[in-house]
Amino acid sequence: MTQRDSSASTDGPIPGEMVQHGTGVNSNRAFPTDGYPHNLDPFVLFEQFYIDPETGFPMHPHRGFEIVSYMIEGGMEHEDSLGVANTAYENDAMRITAGSGIRHSEFPADGRACTGLQLWVNLPQAEKDVDPDYVDATADSLPTEAQDGATVTTVVGEGSPISLHTPMEYLAVSVADAWTWSVPEKWSGFLYGVAGDGTVDGHPFTGGDMLPVTDAQSVTLRSDESLRVVAVSGRPHGEPIRQRGPYVL
Repeated sequence: MTQRDSSASTDGPIPGEMVQHGTGVNSNRAFPTDGYPHNLDPFVLFEQFYIDPETGFPMHPHRGFEIVSYMIEGGMEHEDSLGVANTAYENDAMRITAGSGIRHSEFPADGRACTGLQLWVNLPQAEKDVDPDYVDATADSLPTEAQDGATVTTVVGEGSPISLHTPMEYLAVSVADAWTWSVPEKWSGFLYGVAGDGTVDGHPFTGGDMLPVTDAQSVTLRSDESLRVVAVSGRPHGEPIRQRGPYVL
């Protein structure tokens, strides 16, 4: 996959597209897709996965980027070539630094289906060969606060035990009225609808939708009932993103 222009603009939310992985796992991919064929430097891809009890991801390799997984429902068992074995449940998070190379597997826990979100974050060229690493965080270790119109959990960012080589912030947000989110100057970001219905700057916004938000932009989400979203932003590397399957070169 070649470098895509992360500065591409859009007039409103873009629906994700369903993809099926070779192992039978289905995902709603936010980007890159036919409808939004771009990366969002420093972000390589983002999707919501649905793993049925009889499917999963057997041991496979990664290299050259970092992975953040955040669980929405059920549990996911992780094992890797570092000797780590961990099961993440609802609102738990994991970060894998693939770096110079790591192998891992992901399967649903307890014989039940699971759903979660997975984000791939590029490593800058100077750090592509860092040692692989892993860290996880339980739901109660992630900072959560009530803000005007929303409840906000910091998955990556100030107060979270999870950090990456790329300066970034990853917020899990439940909007019950109106909530405004801003992307820092010179950063790139996006909103993704996890569940529920509402609007973003007056445009309908629902589960599976994605909205790119870049360079000091602010947007306002509104919901009469409940809208669950993630808001992700990070500092671009300004380097080509070259994805080759499970590797980002």
